Amino acid sequence: MCGFVTIHGPFATSIDNISATSLMIQGLRHRGPDGHGAINVDGMLSMRHCRLSIIDHSGGSQPMTSQGGRYSLVYNGEIYNYLELRSELEKDGVQFRTHSDVEVLLELLIRKKEHALRDLNGMFSFVFHDRNNDTWIAGRDPVGIKPLYYFSSHEYTIFSSEIKALIAHPLVSAKLNSEALSEYFTFHFVFGDRTLFQGINKVAPGTTIIGESSQIKRVHKYWDLNLNEFDHPTNFDAIEEIRSLLEDSVKLQMRSDAPVGAYLSGGLDSSLIASMASRNQSSGLLTFHGSFLGIEGFDESNFAQLVATKIDSTHHELNPTPQDFVEVMPKLIYSLDEPAAGPGAFPQYLVSALASKHVKVILGGQGGDEIFGGYARYLIAYLEQAIKGAIMQNSDEANHVVTLKSIIPRLAMLKEYAPILKSFFSSGFLEPMQYRYFELVNRAREVTPFLEKDYVPDPSIMFQKYESVFNSIETDSYINKMLGFDFKTHLQSLLHVEDRVSMAHGLESRVPFLDIRLIDYVSRLSPSLKFGGNHSKYLLREVSRGILPDAVIDRRDKMGFPVPLAEWYRTGLIADFVGDVLFGSASRNRGILNVPLFREALEKGRIPSRQLWGSLSLELWFQIFIDCQL
Repeated sequence: MCGFVTIHGPFATSIDNISATSLMIQGLRHRGPDGHGAINVDGMLSMRHCRLSIIDHSGGSQPMTSQGGRYSLVYNGEIYNYLELRSELEKDGVQFRTHSDVEVLLELLIRKKEHALRDLNGMFSFVFHDRNNDTWIAGRDPVGIKPLYYFSSHEYTIFSSEIKALIAHPLVSAKLNSEALSEYFTFHFVFGDRTLFQGINKVAPGTTIIGESSQIKRVHKYWDLNLNEFDHPTNFDAIEEIRSLLEDSVKLQMRSDAPVGAYLSGGLDSSLIASMASRNQSSGLLTFHGSFLGIEGFDESNFAQLVATKIDSTHHELNPTPQDFVEVMPKLIYSLDEPAAGPGAFPQYLVSALASKHVKVILGGQGGDEIFGGYARYLIAYLEQAIKGAIMQNSDEANHVVTLKSIIPRLAMLKEYAPILKSFFSSGFLEPMQYRYFELVNRAREVTPFLEKDYVPDPSIMFQKYESVFNSIETDSYINKMLGFDFKTHLQSLLHVEDRVSMAHGLESRVPFLDIRLIDYVSRLSPSLKFGGNHSKYLLREVSRGILPDAVIDRRDKMGFPVPLAEWYRTGLIADFVGDVLFGSASRNRGILNVPLFREALEKGRIPSRQLWGSLSLELWFQIFIDCQL
């Protein structure tokens, strides 16, 4: 895992630009503390790289150039099937100088250009340059696990692994993208390839950008999620194939010349990954867990310990405190570059710091919910569709996947979601599915009462943005529409956090559920299989039988790493910190948050933890990146 910056344009190697890339790479040293390198191709390219050494410690240095010096590559990530690809290249006569996956990628790009990405199973971002014609390719893995940002003008196109490095260049300003801010208020993420910074974009997942000198010539989508071609294996065959694919994914992702560990939250996803990983480790696997002891609803340590005991792992646990929160928050928001989904980023940051003291690579369960249907909102949505089918006596997709009679035994799962159910059914009941799912993902109603009117998102515009993604999922299946929307949007926000909180500590996080082979297989399964037994994550639960304790498989109270911010505030443990950030002069002068109203509601206990997190992290982001105060 690494970080890099590149500048493309006729004056890319000017003294000013070489100096700028040197400054930019300093902001990425946390991503690559084990080494650094640079090349400058006269009048074309300035390229710098910092390395976290995971595979081939001595031979994988970057930037890497081809023999003869025509081609150059900087790359961040891991190609898990690099040994198999290397073998094929050797059959074609390629002689390798190193044992690294970097050189495999370089040789593939030389031969196949952007078409090489179809062969890769991994997480990656890269920039590849051909000095003979000053052309380049920038690419990102299919799912968007590894980040890549860019700024483009008439003079230059500049790439970087993180935004903080981009804004260190004199040409790139840290300015607010107001349109993106409305999306953040509504969804807690920004759509498409844009960011909260004006003029700074992301290379989209599964996409290559092809350019010449400073100019972008073409954008190519080489992979997309396909949820419209259904396969109908038996339950048994589907479960066996998923188990086989996941086991192979874990095995591949444990390829490393550095120590490997696993997150263990106590939930189904991380528990299954840790259990499978333990089978591929000759000595005891190291597992890592964080929880809030003594606070009801915030402690999953008993489930994590249950799995750790079963797999005989060396288990490490930490218990974040309010003081940790006060000390970590500015560092965390700086690491994230943009405020992102949910307060779980805070304990994730601390658990990553703990893990980095013991291992360089860690496996996690990210992606399981979006692939296998793990969110409670899917069951809420299907409850309404089942009611609609029973009333209308129709035979549409929602009715024949889930009937009202069959869903009733599962409704106890929704006990903790009564407030969401009340809000969801209070308006628009039985409207078409695209309107109803918007109600479940729209968070604007939580924050709108506390925004000054100029910053209140326009609901019709926000719905149009949402609908452009929801309706782009080419399927009539409601469950597939929901899964596809979350895969393309919400998952991106979670992966953003996953990358930043791990790389902030020089730790490489790997996510076996997002193996492209597994995604392609599960996406083609029929909706009735995905929602089999009308149970969230039905297929994954069945895969886990015989591997995990039944208490973990069948639990209905998975917490999703909640943080007791509201509880801490009410007891006064973080009140001074919150007050300084949200109610201070910087926040008041910004004119976005109606400070008196928000403060009154917070003190009366009417602001939940997630909403407090969103407001706090956004204001810290403004102070760190826009105001440059912290």
